[in-house]
Amino acid sequence: MVGAGVSAILLEMQSAAIEWFNRWMYSAVDQQWMAEAIAQAHKALYLANPNPRVGCVIVKDGQLIGAGFTQAVGGPHAEIQALADARSKGNDPSGATIYVTLEPCSHTGRTPPCVDALIAAKPTKVIAAMRDPNPLVCGKGLEQLQAAGILVSCGLLESAAQELNRGFISRMTRGLPWVRLKIAASLDGKTALPDGRSQWITGPLARADGHHWRAQACAIVTGVGTVKEDDPSLNVREVDTVRQPSRIIIDSKLETPLQAKVLHHEDGAEVMIVCAKLDAPELQAKAQELSASGVKVIALANAHGKVDLPKLFTYLAKECHMNEIHIEAGYKLNGSLLREGCVDELLLYYAPFFIGDGIGMANTAALGALTERDQWTILDQSRFDPDLRLRLIKN
Repeated sequence: MVGAGVSAILLEMQSAAIEWFNRWMYSAVDQQWMAEAIAQAHKALYLANPNPRVGCVIVKDGQLIGAGFTQAVGGPHAEIQALADARSKGNDPSGATIYVTLEPCSHTGRTPPCVDALIAAKPTKVIAAMRDPNPLVCGKGLEQLQAAGILVSCGLLESAAQELNRGFISRMTRGLPWVRLKIAASLDGKTALPDGRSQWITGPLARADGHHWRAQACAIVTGVGTVKEDDPSLNVREVDTVRQPSRIIIDSKLETPLQAKVLHHEDGAEVMIVCAKLDAPELQAKAQELSASGVKVIALANAHGKVDLPKLFTYLAKECHMNEIHIEAGYKLNGSLLREGCVDELLLYYAPFFIGDGIGMANTAALGALTERDQWTILDQSRFDPDLRLRLIKN
């Protein structure tokens, strides 16, 4: 306990030192323009996946002359958008200060390196909110700008930039997506009546907020039990978005009905079913039928004949390049995800009434002692009248 206390004090001192340094190093004007760059990055919230959400503003003689944010995958990055915006208005970016929420990329991916375009634009200074955690960049972009004679600094409003890109940071540093588990429950923690009926526990404002979180995810995941009982569409309807997340069904025995709504969309989003094994003729025949209708079927079995959940999330990050996963499932799959340590964030909506006997949030095992409990930290709380939403992350 003493060691933990000392660590907490050291972390607090480090945070205070960084905050003091940033206040000393950056002016109030710098803070203002980086906040504008963060606002630009928010415009990419539903759009940029699997790229990070980045915003950029170009300031010259105290005036905003260009702004941009990352476009859909394959499209221009924020810096390129901002430079194009400036030039379309007849503004010359040379001698300007450029504020960008992520270190400019220095490698060729689907688009050329942004750092080359910035060097060619000849700004006086580039201020980045955070370094790029991508090992292909990770400081190289800043180094190239410095080598070109451009003043460079990094760390202004870093926490706000990181909050926007939890999933991208997770994929780059852990090889895993950021997994968010959404649950709507009564005050006594029940998600449905004893017979499974759950529509609707929360009100329309809370449900619309849930779609906001769906829209920013790379994929929405549910279990076959939810598909069979509720027949959900699992698409985004309550907020405007040009990109629909992929839909993933965890279905050990391939029991998903062929007529399920989740399998039939014309929005171009991928639908994937993850089963345990494809070693029986009837399973292979079902998988072929699903594949013929455009559904991707993969098998990932654990030692117990169920879907290997940790392996699935590694697959989604490394093979599918997914940053954020949004889970909306029943108490069985919720329990499995929590028991296997797959959940990074809880998105809990509480409706102001009691159900009594009913289905709980997750079938987690009973604790032998309170010291065995997982610890979660509340990030924020918001009211969506009449409901309350809590966001928590695992310590």
